[in-house]
Amino acid sequence: MKTANQEYARKDAGFTLIEILLVVVIIGMLAAVAGIKLTGKMGQAQRNVAKQGVAVIEQAIDLYEVDNGKLPDSLQNLMTKGNEINWNGPYLKKAEGLKDPWGNEYQYSKSANNYTVISAGPDGAFGTGDDIK
Repeated sequence: MKTANQEYARKDAGFTLIEILLVVVIIGMLAAVAGIKLTGKMGQAQRNVAKQGVAVIEQAIDLYEVDNGKLPDSLQNLMTKGNEINWNGPYLKKAEGLKDPWGNEYQYSKSANNYTVISAGPDGAFGTGDDIK
């Protein structure tokens, strides 16, 4: 025969709605904090990838210049042969290498024997403070 304490204990065996809601709220808060921290890391990782992209393109431009004795007219010259006699390319194998992590094309400009390669950065606009060189 069941005693009163056994009957009472059986009714209290589960979690209350308030306890479950409290656990869900705590998990949600932890997920929000983790999401904020991961978002910051994602932005830094994208900037690092853009810097590496600039370095790879600069290396391809330097190889092109060594082979052809001049700077390329555009970044497309790194992938397809034009009228260059000593072209030893492709210096970049994929056109995806010409886009930064935000999907924008790298900007290439040359003057005399100098050149620059720039990523527009997260805002997608050149000439702003977040450009990556």
